[in-house]
Amino acid sequence: MQVILKEDIANLGYTDDIVTVKDGYGRNYLIPQGKAVIASKSAISVLNENKRQRMHKLEKIKNDALALAAKLEGLSLTVGAKTSSTGSIFGSVTNIQIAEELAKKGFEIERKTILIKEPVKEVGSYKALVKIHKEVSVEIPFEVVSES
Repeated sequence: MQVILKEDIANLGYTDDIVTVKDGYGRNYLIPQGKAVIASKSAISVLNENKRQRMHKLEKIKNDALALAAKLEGLSLTVGAKTSSTGSIFGSVTNIQIAEELAKKGFEIERKTILIKEPVKEVGSYKALVKIHKEVSVEIPFEVVSES
């Protein structure tokens, strides 16, 4: 079944993408939740017309994302965490802590757009990927340090 996404869905696609999903997922979840519509010929033609009209606005959004990415490029963060004597963290560092550290630096980034590839359970240096736009992402290095 092909559907047109109405919003960004992780591991599936972005707004206005036409994706193929299993029938049950489309009929029982995406369409009733208002996250997608069936990709009929008329829906696709309406989508193409809407995309054509929004092209200028989307270009501005992308340029804003590129500007934000340029500001984030040289940034590095330090995250404090409670640790044991061996350097293991009690719990783990998540995208929530990264978003809080970015907010302290003046960048309001939604935590859902921050991806940490491996679990952070020890003191050390790591990298987080921030997806600002569907075509723009920045890798931010961060260091986890022990706080007293």
